[in-house]
Amino acid sequence: MDIQLKRGLLDICVLAAIKDEDSYGYQIIKDMKPYVEISESTLYPILRRLEAAEYLTVRSVEHSGRLRKYYHITRTGLERIAAFKEEWKEIMAIYSFVTREDEEND
Repeated sequence: MDIQLKRGLLDICVLAAIKDEDSYGYQIIKDMKPYVEISESTLYPILRRLEAAEYLTVRSVEHSGRLRKYYHITRTGLERIAAFKEEWKEIMAIYSFVTREDEEND
C-alpha cells in the first residue's frame, strides 16, 4: 500500500478511536486492534502530528502515580472525519471502476 495513503488512513483511524470518548495511547492501540495493527512507535508520532494540526488536544492525568496523556478530538478533528467520509465515496467509485472487469468476468 502507498505509504502516504496508509499514513492518512491511520490518522483517520486514530481520530475515530477517540471520537466518542477521550482515550490514552495503550487504549487507542487496543481499540484499533480488531481493525488495524498499530505499534506504539507508530501511534505516538501520529498523535503528535494530529495535535499539531489541531485535530486533537492533550491533557495529563495522574494514574497509579504516573502521568497518563488523554487525547480529546476537537471540532476540527470531527470535521476531518466527515471530510474523509466524503472523500471515501470517491475512492470507492474509483475502486469500482478499476475492478469492473473482474466483476464482469465472474
